[in-house]
Amino acid sequence: MPASTVTPAARPTPQEAAAGLWQAAGLPAAALASLRLSGADPVLPSSFAVGTAAAASIGAAGLAAAALWQLRGGGAQQVAVDMRHAAAEFRSERYLRVDGAPAPEFRDKTGGLYRCGDGGWVRLHTNFPHHRDGVLRLLGCGPDPAAIGAALSKWEAEAFEIAAAEAGLVVAALRSFEAWDRHPQGQALRGLPPLTLERIGEAPAQPLPGLPSPRGEGARPLAGVRVLDFTRIIAGPVAGRTLAAHGADVLLVTAAHLPFIAPLVVDTGRGKRSCQLDLRDADDKRTLHKLLHGADMLVQGYRPQGLAELGVGPEAAARARPGIVYVTLSAYGHVGPWAGRRGFDSLVQTATGFNHAEAQAAGSAEPRPLPAQALDHAAGYLLALGAMAALYRRATEGGSWHVRVSLAQTGQWLRGLGRVEGGLRQPEQRFEDVSDLLQTLPSGFGELTAVSHAARLSRTPARWSLPAVPLGTHAPEWLPRA
Repeated sequence: MPASTVTPAARPTPQEAAAGLWQAAGLPAAALASLRLSGADPVLPSSFAVGTAAAASIGAAGLAAAALWQLRGGGAQQVAVDMRHAAAEFRSERYLRVDGAPAPEFRDKTGGLYRCGDGGWVRLHTNFPHHRDGVLRLLGCGPDPAAIGAALSKWEAEAFEIAAAEAGLVVAALRSFEAWDRHPQGQALRGLPPLTLERIGEAPAQPLPGLPSPRGEGARPLAGVRVLDFTRIIAGPVAGRTLAAHGADVLLVTAAHLPFIAPLVVDTGRGKRSCQLDLRDADDKRTLHKLLHGADMLVQGYRPQGLAELGVGPEAAARARPGIVYVTLSAYGHVGPWAGRRGFDSLVQTATGFNHAEAQAAGSAEPRPLPAQALDHAAGYLLALGAMAALYRRATEGGSWHVRVSLAQTGQWLRGLGRVEGGLRQPEQRFEDVSDLLQTLPSGFGELTAVSHAARLSRTPARWSLPAVPLGTHAPEWLPRA
């Protein structure tokens, strides 16, 4: 049944949604009997099944960790996810507190939705200075929303979207689901699963080491697994945070010249170490290749071909380190005319029809966003799921693997979960409403209050052993394997 025609009665249950993800990951079907998902939509004010998406994606990633634990000789365990908790984790950046104070607003005032001269809308993403300055140059105006609105009144929405893309900027024109389905990129993605795993090289099977004691006390599923984390903002960093929660040694790699959003670094940095390398520098590139030879995974979310142009694409990584699990996040997918286009959650929501559909459900004349960066967060857990599935395949079959997830395919999956009648009447989930789901942790920024991980594993509870720290705190080196 097409996503746009899924009726409330035909909506998949959270368990069915998780089973679909599990099948796409190619993991043993019998493991699904160990997954328990509780709760029902709506849990957030939306006409979409955001709670189901949260519970299913977090649950499937947790179950993949449990499967790896069992593969290492740790035995079976139960995985449980409560939908209210999962929905809170889907909005983890909203509930972040440092020394009791909310995180400062990070969205630039020039960004957001603007009406164009043809009556259409565009969404501008200007949170990075070079994106903001590029948009202003293209419009020929200053950083005042009124001036931007006046300049855009002389443009057609899709014409400005095209001009911005050609300039390497991040802008999306508002579309309905029907318009997106007719668009060449929407057609290119039709039928693709929310995540794909592809064997990209030959390597012998590399079984995960057995547990350090017969009972494996204190160990976790990903203990000793090394992850290079080349990601920013939300989706990719959530993947790394999830892998760290299950015991991986996650080394975040950034560079001093790259922009970042401070509150998101704090929220998604839990459990990671953080170093800085400039891959334009020959010495730093040699350091990266040394790290790569000792890595099990590389997770990256930079613009399409960005790392490949620096010599660290999936094929090059597989040649340098046979058996690597290379994980790629893109905005609009790896096929179709927009395969090389930059984008962020808010833009993909706008371009692919979600903001239009949510506005229609609300009876609003203005586009309406989802009540969470749902594409980002769901994609983060799908990345983690795919990474662990590929690690499972490497251990049992051998090979180097490439995992792909995109925000647009994640949106296609969310759309396929159907609509929730009356969902927009659901009360907002406030900070005080989720106080029982929060934990207090030390960090390199102060005392951190943040949402705990919603996947509850019965034998290996998820936890972050390391505090979130400022970028570049650590040396670019691996910890000794336990």
